[in-house]
Amino acid sequence: MNPSLNRRHFLQQSLVTAASCNAVCRNGLGALQRAPSDSTIAFFAIGDTHYFANEKSPNSLDETSLAVCRGLIDTMNGLPGTAIPDEAGGGTVGAIRGVMHAGDIIDTGDKRGATQSAMQRTEWDGYVADYGLTGTEGRLKFPVFEVHGNHDSPSGDGLAIDGLIERNRRRNVTSISANGLHYSWDWGPLHCIHLGIVVGQDPSVSQKRRYNPMESFDFLIGDLQQHVGDSRRPVWLTHHVDVARYSKGCDAADEKNLGMEWNPCDVGAYYQAIEKVNIVAILYGHTHVRNIQRWNGTPEKTESGIQLLNVDNSSHFSGGNQAFFYVEVDATELRVRECSTKDAWKSHFWTPTLWKIPIAS
Repeated sequence: MNPSLNRRHFLQQSLVTAASCNAVCRNGLGALQRAPSDSTIAFFAIGDTHYFANEKSPNSLDETSLAVCRGLIDTMNGLPGTAIPDEAGGGTVGAIRGVMHAGDIIDTGDKRGATQSAMQRTEWDGYVADYGLTGTEGRLKFPVFEVHGNHDSPSGDGLAIDGLIERNRRRNVTSISANGLHYSWDWGPLHCIHLGIVVGQDPSVSQKRRYNPMESFDFLIGDLQQHVGDSRRPVWLTHHVDVARYSKGCDAADEKNLGMEWNPCDVGAYYQAIEKVNIVAILYGHTHVRNIQRWNGTPEKTESGIQLLNVDNSSHFSGGNQAFFYVEVDATELRVRECSTKDAWKSHFWTPTLWKIPIAS
């Protein structure tokens, strides 16, 4: 990565406080004192699980990675019906529709070599065995909907990509891309679209991309035209890489674009395509920090625009600090809470904040 674009430094400097989210409930003020209604769509949002094989024994998962990945799953499995503390908004965890995974499923998909190929297979098989697909085949008790990240495949090929395409063929979805990698589905009125590593590419710009977007922009445009149109139907979007950092304006001849994870011309085209759509939120991971902010097509802090939800790493093998989101969506409001751990899911706690974001009608 270009040192000037160190993602952790950038995001730590640009974290927007909860006050910048409209109508935020913080530290228990105005806490919800009710269970989610039957019309509430509740789900978990995770990212950066980074299943990691033992490099010295590539046919086995690293013990630390396996423990934290399974600890995350066990934590999610145990939450429905449990109480949420007042400082995180109160109420109870509702019936879970599924788990959205914002990418970097495995750790070694961006590396080459015989050992790395064996590690990729072990990592991918470990993920599939643990997560299943529909909530009945694996350790996870809910359906899972994933996108790929740069550690799965920056170039859009390889074992993880082939595995995702095969999984997508078996999903009960509304629409799927011609290449089998991107897809959309409906949870009641909410239309969910999964778009891979980044959204691109702008057909007017021929410059090579650092990460292959795998025609996700074309799929987004076609899916919105077919399933949303001019309606005000609420839409949820997921991709892996954070977006505001690359909202720099389009200079198709700028060689600096070649080193960027997301070409700014593609980011600009993406914003223009969704600016007038009723976007409930955009979910992504990648940064290994939690960040909740608004996006108006620029990298600047703003109190208006499209809601961004940047989920922390959820089961990375490198440390104890992990987190994921518990999300509720109803006809008028998006509510987001964060479940966290400091000991790699041996225990967990709720971050003392409830983010409440109105949904436009």
